[in-house]
Amino acid sequence: MSPLSDRASLYAHLHAGTAALGMAPSAQAHDQLLDYVELLLRWNASYNLTAVRDPLDMVTRHLLDCLAVAPFVQGDSLADLGSGAGLPGIPLAILTPAREHVLIDSNGKKTRFLREAVRALGLNNVRIEQARVEDTRGQFDCITARAFATLKDMLALGGHLLAPDGIWLAMKGLLKEDEILAVPAGFQVADVRPLAVPGLGAARHVIIVRRAQLLAQEHAA
Repeated sequence: MSPLSDRASLYAHLHAGTAALGMAPSAQAHDQLLDYVELLLRWNASYNLTAVRDPLDMVTRHLLDCLAVAPFVQGDSLADLGSGAGLPGIPLAILTPAREHVLIDSNGKKTRFLREAVRALGLNNVRIEQARVEDTRGQFDCITARAFATLKDMLALGGHLLAPDGIWLAMKGLLKEDEILAVPAGFQVADVRPLAVPGLGAARHVIIVRRAQLLAQEHAA
């Protein structure tokens, strides 16, 4: 029996959630998102990829939580740092197939799952890198990081990956002012926006970071 024995209810929950976020993904995207949840459930039994075990909770706490940041994503390339089970990288890749997504994680079990997810879901716009963030090369228009590290540590490890005009989206729960004030030199918090995740009932924010030089140029223009 499929782990998603009540797939119709999950589809309805996902559809209502994306609508509440102001999104209208295709039916194919909805199906791929639920296929991802099913795959995550199967692998989670052996690989312990997430503490969330209930499929309905996965839709809310993983899919909708990740998709809530989609309106802030920009550019043609995205790197998801410390991607883990592919969050938010895989939901964002399903939502926007034209964008290149690179999912980076140093954990072998997690990257094995990610490669299988890419294969099973047919995500031609996703590449998996098993590497430490600080050892990864390249530059990206957008960088996402969810439950990865403090903002200071994120930027210290992966700041070199942000393109000069790029945007960094750090997904956080409760905000800590000292964390925001500890942003390393060369970067600046451009904005902090609350995320209203349908059905979650918990605080979520996205901290938007840009290169300080770029913000100075924009303010001077």
